[in-house]
Amino acid sequence: MLGNRYKIIRSLGEGGMANVYLAHDLVLDRDVSVKLLRLDLRDDPQTKKRFQREAMAATQLNDPNIVGVYDVGEEHGMQYMVMQYVEGTDLKQYITHHYPIPLPQVIDIMEQVLSAVESAHEHGIIHRDLKPQNILIDQNKNLKITDFGIATATYDNSLTQTNTLVGSVHYLSPEQARGSVATKRSDIYSLGIILYELLTGKVPFEGENAVSIALKHFKDQIPSVRQYNPQIPQALENVVYKATAKNPQERYASAKEMAQDLKTSLDVSRNDEPKFTENNHCDDETKVLNLKDIKIAQADGNVSDDTKEAHSKSDDDKSNDENNRKSPRFKKALIMWTSAAVVVLVAFCGWYFNRLITVPNIDGQTATQAEKTLAKRHLRVGNITRTNSKVVAKDHVVSIDSPERVRFGRSVNIVLSSGVTSYKMADFVGTDYDSTATQLRNKGFTVNKVTVYSKKVDQGDIIKQNVSAGNVIKPANKAITLTVSKGQKKVKIPNFKNKDLTEVQDFANKHHLQVTVTKKNSSSVPVNHVIKQTPKAGTQLAEDDTLSVQVADTGANLKTTNIQINIPFDGNGGKKENRVQVYISDAYHNLTMEYQDITINQETTINVPFTLRNHQTGAYKVIRNGRTIMSATNITG
Repeated sequence: MLGNRYKIIRSLGEGGMANVYLAHDLVLDRDVSVKLLRLDLRDDPQTKKRFQREAMAATQLNDPNIVGVYDVGEEHGMQYMVMQYVEGTDLKQYITHHYPIPLPQVIDIMEQVLSAVESAHEHGIIHRDLKPQNILIDQNKNLKITDFGIATATYDNSLTQTNTLVGSVHYLSPEQARGSVATKRSDIYSLGIILYELLTGKVPFEGENAVSIALKHFKDQIPSVRQYNPQIPQALENVVYKATAKNPQERYASAKEMAQDLKTSLDVSRNDEPKFTENNHCDDETKVLNLKDIKIAQADGNVSDDTKEAHSKSDDDKSNDENNRKSPRFKKALIMWTSAAVVVLVAFCGWYFNRLITVPNIDGQTATQAEKTLAKRHLRVGNITRTNSKVVAKDHVVSIDSPERVRFGRSVNIVLSSGVTSYKMADFVGTDYDSTATQLRNKGFTVNKVTVYSKKVDQGDIIKQNVSAGNVIKPANKAITLTVSKGQKKVKIPNFKNKDLTEVQDFANKHHLQVTVTKKNSSSVPVNHVIKQTPKAGTQLAEDDTLSVQVADTGANLKTTNIQINIPFDGNGGKKENRVQVYISDAYHNLTMEYQDITINQETTINVPFTLRNHQTGAYKVIRNGRTIMSATNITG
């Protein structure tokens, strides 16, 4: 419980800076999502200040395509933010499951995203980490952007600077990759990458690590989307190229401008639009010039005097170099330089394989996850010890038992959680079994499941628990057994066509079903045999459901009358259930034949059909817990 108001239900996801949970607002009676600052970062003053600053900034945004922020607070030193709960999936998963996406829908998705980004930019907020994982989409295809202004950092997909966290590397602008300050046009670049992924189903650049991907963002040309789908118009591809221009000044000046260009990209009037080409800028890179090209340019008079002089000197020096290479002095120098290179190489290898490496943050990870995270930094898991923890789930990392920096290839000792030492049992009756069992197992309990049928409790919910709420127990000493509802017990209805009515009644008595009978003249079906039934054969019915049958009649003067019988409940002696047996006498039954056998837990009214001939009277008797409590002998048609 947070702020005596938000009841945490289950985890929705984990990030580099915060974890997100589904919660219920007890005051306004609605589901919300709660972003909680990670435990390992709550004592970092810079992170706390950043979280508070960004949370307050997010509360200023009021746009239908931005996840609303309702509340910001602190509980036991932990910062949290309460946000709108969007039931659906993120855009990354949507692309994975729905690609290829129709081009008009791609435009609609991007227009919603651009509208949200433009709204944020108008409030002076730059997202810095736009990616499909931060864009939520509900069942009605409505999109909402989350994580505004809060840059996340993971060891797989993010880069870290000394004082700054920058966005996910697959969507990172070249200026961010170089360590420059992010601007509105940095967000435009990320939007261009998202549009690329919507059109192709993949990101433009992949690599072995974050650095190699970042290098591609400011060196390599964005691949053509039309090579994946030639049906994409050149105008739409141009939107991708312009949004992802290496030079920020050549990108769209605003999200609104990009949206306007995107809106007309499928118009027929733009079919002949030329391919967008970014202006080349002097990059001062070292280039190898072709000697033949220089001579041709010199002959044409296109080479400067300085170049001619340099060329002339080059020809003279060439013959001198050949002579120098044959001299003893040259050979001696070559040996010295080679020796020096070997020394430098050995020194570099000694430094590289003996350098100190900062141990990555692995708090909250499982041992397997921690091993993979450390391996990416050329480290490995060493000794594993355990400790009890009230906040970290069982078998997850509580802390590292090594220095913050260790040498290349060395081991890092980790401490895993054994769960809590003791636990005050909560009341789980009526809650969902799966989430409750996960919660208890994270605390170190062994959880056993027993399933039973129930008329009152929904399938999957807990009916009872073997340890009462309020008891303090130790996970190591006590297993928790939860009795879970399987829902109402149902029976499959057989085919009663041409069967005798008594067979129908016996089946109904056995499975506690109500039976209604109607008559119809028939020359092909024997008397009192079933012509048709409702529901049809194969349908499943629960206790007390009604089975209706139509049976054949000879046309004799028969009439069916429904009688309501009100059966009182006997709760004396603490009884919780009464067994009730009903016997009737009519054209098809006599008082020696049990008509119905039911169990009641409250006063119950039943409908009993009596089929009677002319001048015939019917009768019934009701036996409760072995004693006759009511009877009648004057039932008439």
